[in-house]
Amino acid sequence: MVSNLLKEQLQRLPDRPGVYIYRDAAKNILYVGKATSLRHRVRSYFRSPQKHTQKTQRMVAQIADIDFYIASSEQEALIMELNFIKQYRPRYNVMLKDDKSFPYLKIDTREKWPRVFVTRRLEQDGGRYFGPFSSSGSVKQTLRVIKRIFPVRFCNKNITGKPRRPCLEYHLGHCLAPCTGKVRPEDYAQVIKEVTLFLEGKRDNVIRELQVKMDRASEAMDFESAARIRDQIQALHEVIEGEKIAAVIRGDEDVIAFVQEGDHAYVQVLFIRGNKLTGREGFLMRGAHQEDPTQVMSGFIKQYYSSAAQIPPLLLIQYPVEDRQVIREWLKTKRGASVNITVPRRGLKKQLIDVAAENARQGLEQIKIKEITSGKSPDVALAELEKELKLKAPPLRMEAYDISNIQGSSAVGSMVVFEKGRPKSAHYRRFKIKSVEGANDYAMLQEVLRRRFKHSGAKDTSAADVWSVMPDLVLIDGGKGQLNTALAVTKELDVNVPMIGLAKENEEIYITRRAKPLVLPKSSLALQLLQRLRDEAHRFAISYFTSLHRKKTFASIMDGIPGIGPRRKSALLRHFGSIQRIREASVDELVAAAGVSRSQAEKIKEYL
Repeated sequence: MVSNLLKEQLQRLPDRPGVYIYRDAAKNILYVGKATSLRHRVRSYFRSPQKHTQKTQRMVAQIADIDFYIASSEQEALIMELNFIKQYRPRYNVMLKDDKSFPYLKIDTREKWPRVFVTRRLEQDGGRYFGPFSSSGSVKQTLRVIKRIFPVRFCNKNITGKPRRPCLEYHLGHCLAPCTGKVRPEDYAQVIKEVTLFLEGKRDNVIRELQVKMDRASEAMDFESAARIRDQIQALHEVIEGEKIAAVIRGDEDVIAFVQEGDHAYVQVLFIRGNKLTGREGFLMRGAHQEDPTQVMSGFIKQYYSSAAQIPPLLLIQYPVEDRQVIREWLKTKRGASVNITVPRRGLKKQLIDVAAENARQGLEQIKIKEITSGKSPDVALAELEKELKLKAPPLRMEAYDISNIQGSSAVGSMVVFEKGRPKSAHYRRFKIKSVEGANDYAMLQEVLRRRFKHSGAKDTSAADVWSVMPDLVLIDGGKGQLNTALAVTKELDVNVPMIGLAKENEEIYITRRAKPLVLPKSSLALQLLQRLRDEAHRFAISYFTSLHRKKTFASIMDGIPGIGPRRKSALLRHFGSIQRIREASVDELVAAAGVSRSQAEKIKEYL
């Protein structure tokens, strides 16, 4: 029911562009919005409530007061809206999560000896800013790449012009040490120019400039400098190789797509510069529950580019935005040149949107996995498992089993343990298959389960704390066939423990004495916990298999060397770790490391 105050306020709204603010009875700000016409936009919230989403209906029911600010243009209204959202962080607005803390990389070009450093403040001070990055981890990764390629300073030493001893970074080749007077300002400025081009995504330009420097150094017979620059070029080629995309795209652009789930939207931005994918960032937005995708996309673009250090001439977006022309004009003002906004429907650009959307889906899955292993999420997932699997209590201890082999060769099994939804790696166990010949995964699984559950009554061994504790749930990697095979062992050993199978293809859960598999939604925390348990068992089995297979391969190659027995082979393996390193070792190194005679060392080198 609309109060008399609201009725009066609705009557007096001007037909002008501006920003409106909704407050509840306690004067808390619920929502901030922008309108071309305040009168028409605000009144639309109170007409035909059944046409609104449940989220909007809940918000309208709480509105007790309306405030507004008139703007001279739609673009000014957009800027006012952004400022108010950042200032008040209203409950019902779709917002970038913790957007105030996004980090940037900065190069203060006003300094004589500029450095590259991280800052969380974007200021109009003449410096060059790059970002925002989604996290400190992301910006640190970029810094590590820069440090590997460019000898630029990262320290905050006060360079007075008086020579001092160079630090370790200089000796490692990571810095030109301007603090020692070993480099001219113009040479250092050239390195800063290269770093700037790199951060702008103009990798090919950097390579061309380095190539010129290398040629000059070679002509001057400064081969040490030429070799160092050659290594820089090689490192850059490695970075570029990892950035290539299959699609041929001209120009610079940002590709933006997201996925919505519950109250959150996870947005992925792909940065394309000079026909290459030069980076990506993921951002979490809150307040997206039941929100139209157009609203989510509009909110992200306005909030992200209000603090972005770089704006490309083209934005490829997954969904259209509200007030597209107003946003384009605003971006044009910020960039100093026109910005186009396009929703691709087909072709290579649509493929890029699909790539960004898939990255967003994967990013959100990773966030959910992290939530499962921290905070209250494990408790929620365990309670859901208890309900869906009809257990007597939450499965506080879960064990998962997997088999790994190639046609029966070097076959191994793994057992991983989760307690209260978190990995308990101290209780992980590995099994080398002993009784099964050939590729018979079912028989191998049974061997592993027999060996595990025969230990379950152990009371006098050092492993009693692991083996004697019975699991509340056992997960088998596989479907109905694997589950029935495992159940035969528990029946044989008279072990009473709940057991399920998780088939990977459709993530179906097979349960004892249930005809059809259980299918949980992808958003289910219970399913995500089972997936992580299953994947951890697979990872642990693969790592053990790889280790055994490598040792077996090593041993078989060494078997043909006359006079080299099992003990000597083991000594060589422990010291060198691989056949390749033994090949590369000199005769003297073999003699010193493995204690073989010179004649034996010469035979090893000749054989390999």
